Amino acid sequence: MHILIVGNMGYVGPVVVRHMRMTFPDARIVGYDSSLFGQSLTTRGPLPEVFLDAQYFGDVRDLPEALLEGVDVVVQLAAISNDPMGNRFEVATDAINRGASVKVAEAAAQAGVGHFVFASSCSVYGCAAGAPRTERDPVEPLTAYARSKIDTERALRQVELGDMMVTCLRFATACGFSDRLRLDLVLNDFVASALTTGEIVVLSDGTPWRPLIHVRDMARAIEWAMSRTGDPMLVINAGSDTWNYTVRDLAEAVATQLPGTTVSINTAAPPDRRSYKVDFSLMSELAPDHLPRMTLENAIGELIGGLRGFGFADRDFRHSSLIRLHALAGMMEDGRLSNDLRWVS
Repeated sequence: MHILIVGNMGYVGPVVVRHMRMTFPDARIVGYDSSLFGQSLTTRGPLPEVFLDAQYFGDVRDLPEALLEGVDVVVQLAAISNDPMGNRFEVATDAINRGASVKVAEAAAQAGVGHFVFASSCSVYGCAAGAPRTERDPVEPLTAYARSKIDTERALRQVELGDMMVTCLRFATACGFSDRLRLDLVLNDFVASALTTGEIVVLSDGTPWRPLIHVRDMARAIEWAMSRTGDPMLVINAGSDTWNYTVRDLAEAVATQLPGTTVSINTAAPPDRRSYKVDFSLMSELAPDHLPRMTLENAIGELIGGLRGFGFADRDFRHSSLIRLHALAGMMEDGRLSNDLRWVS
């Protein structure tokens, strides 16, 4: 098997690479990444790229078609991957998340790739009161990031991709430890804050719903998508019904594992419209052997151990390179990165 992972040097990629190497030890696994966050390492171990057969560097908007020769599976992770970045770099977000993803999919189909796996997002549901949302329910993307994901799904349905199997995994909000950890994700932020300040400050009233998925379970879902059969174009919620939590639930769960942590909830805050529960029954039906295995308690404990393991003690971490928007802003201020998020030569 020959696997190309596009966007392997972000938060999720290192975990996916390691999982694929452990699961398919004889596979040829290749990475392609612009390395915007390559320096954001949160490990004292070897570079996660040691599990690859080859690492290529370049912008996803310029992926060389030669890299697709002989490839069986393309895993498309490359993206501007949260709401603050999407809002600040809206044009680049569309170009990278939608435009480049569709271009890579078309090139992959032309090259005879068998499976294309696209990392989509449950954020497409936006504001969704009531019952958990299924793949058949209407979407209401509230941000540039969410719009880029649903626009990609729609575009992949419209272009000619031949016999290539396409899977759009609508992932719940990612969490858990990684070799390139992000702290701009809700659970990761809460653990980092509790460790460094002894306090978790919830800016909302705590009632918004957030489905979560551990990065290792994301890798397992991708493994399933790489070899699945059935519908050649599948959009599926990736996660578990048991991982639908309110923001308050998450803060209190972290405080339970770090005794002495205080939780402050802004009960006077206006409602956060980004609130949705998600139904993962289709995943349970189609991929029963690849459902999430991690628990919330496992994820929190792993984050605590991982952060302590590399000596994390930055009380001002929200202004560090572990916040992706701050990392990009710093590179732009230094003149290393253009407004359209390309390296300046």
